[in-house]
Amino acid sequence: MAAGDVIHLTTAASVQFLRPIVVRVIRELPERHTYHGWVWIEGYQLNAAGDAVARRELFVMRAGVRMQALPARRRRRPVPVG
Repeated sequence: MAAGDVIHLTTAASVQFLRPIVVRVIRELPERHTYHGWVWIEGYQLNAAGDAVARRELFVMRAGVRMQALPARRRRRPVPVG
């Protein structure tokens, strides 16, 4: 996982994700030693529109992490000034 990746976390990644979430990765935290196949990540939890709603540190099984594309954002029209 690299900074900017968007991942979908379900119970395949950890039992804590009974309700799946989508996260934009900030970074992995390699200084935290874990069990083989597990990793600590820091990221932003995203809502359905793709906006960051919470900053999180998460302990996940690497094999259960699923990559996901960001939801398409609506284009905003420029607002005339003056």
